[in-house]
Amino acid sequence: MDLGSGNQSLSSDQLGKVTDRLGLYQNHLASSSSSRSTAAAATTSISNPQTSTTQSQSTPMSRDPITCHVLNTLTGTPAANLPVTLTLLSSPSSKTTAQNPTFTATTNADGRVANWSPSPTTAGSSPSVPALLASLPASDSKTNWAVRFEVGPWYEAQGVESFWPEVEVKFTVKGRGKEGEGGWRHYHVPVLLGPWNYSTYRGS
Repeated sequence: MDLGSGNQSLSSDQLGKVTDRLGLYQNHLASSSSSRSTAAAATTSISNPQTSTTQSQSTPMSRDPITCHVLNTLTGTPAANLPVTLTLLSSPSSKTTAQNPTFTATTNADGRVANWSPSPTTAGSSPSVPALLASLPASDSKTNWAVRFEVGPWYEAQGVESFWPEVEVKFTVKGRGKEGEGGWRHYHVPVLLGPWNYSTYRGS
């Protein structure tokens, strides 16, 4: 009897130790899981606003409704740092007979102009190109524009004689520059430019 009770007492002690250890493991696992969940929730709550902020910051229009691109056919490279002027010649509702809104830009390293700035002479009274188009009375309103490239001084600075002091392209824009309205299509004016010849067309 004593031997049996001794074995039973020993087995109970071992079972108690095992139970205690299991309890400790369970508590440890529960606290670790809770910590990971809290950290993940905190990370999510922090990262989501940043993501939405980043997305909202990238929402603004990256290019104006009218853009251009110039390639120098003499060298087969983009015409970088070329001064360009965009002028509104006429519109259905404009009061531009006295002073037409004018915008300026300089081509980037890829020979492109994606955005225009009001020229110093009209900066105080002229809206941006998108705002100007958006203010037109109808989705099929037509406006006439001219884009001028200051070719002569640009080639001269490179030691190249140019037949053109400037190259000007006139074109008509139909619409208010709003995507999805009235079949609007972006207006892009590419120019293949050389010191003795040039060609242009409507791009996209």
